[in-house]
Amino acid sequence: MSKQNKENVGGRVVRGVDGKYRWAYEVNLLKNPMLYFLVWKILFFILVGIFAVLTLIDAVEWRGSSLFAERMLGDLRFFGYFVVGMTALSAMGYLLYAAFMGGKYIAEFEMDDEGVLHSQNAAQAKKVKKIGAATAVLGTLAGRVSTVGVGLNAQRTQMYTEFSRVRKVKAYPARDLIKVNERFGHNQVYAAPEDFAFVRDHILSRCRNVKRRADDGAAE
Repeated sequence: MSKQNKENVGGRVVRGVDGKYRWAYEVNLLKNPMLYFLVWKILFFILVGIFAVLTLIDAVEWRGSSLFAERMLGDLRFFGYFVVGMTALSAMGYLLYAAFMGGKYIAEFEMDDEGVLHSQNAAQAKKVKKIGAATAVLGTLAGRVSTVGVGLNAQRTQMYTEFSRVRKVKAYPARDLIKVNERFGHNQVYAAPEDFAFVRDHILSRCRNVKRRADDGAAE
């Protein structure tokens, strides 16, 4: 886009002739491990669901048995080991991902009055798709459906959030982060300090169905 066809709104935010705001942001993957925590939470809640089902099955099967308490304690211990193992493996995977990406995640944003599009930088997106494709192939050869799913999901390098569907907006100025959450989708919008207030206010003013608005690093 030529200089005549764009307008600087703030530090990095540019408005094009189409009315859309665009900017880029680099996330230091080692100093700002928000992506790791996001993946960890997803895996954790999957494990919680599996554990709940297994516990329910054992509760029905061992109900009335003198070994019921021991069985439940064993299930809880197994869950604890699983969480520790998952945390270690996901941390190792995250460090490998960070190394492969040169220690940074480059996000590009496009925003108008209807929603915001979060995309990974094109060059990085190509790398991610190659990793995802390789993971899916290895999963297929090993007969692991879950690994195939992880590989296919890893190839997703864009996320669009429609403001009319947003239920919660949470701003973290200290992290340059604005979480824009739909019922089944969670988008992370980053903006430099000089652009943060503008981006946050634009999002908040157009999310008509937000139930709660939090700022200054409020906990979820």
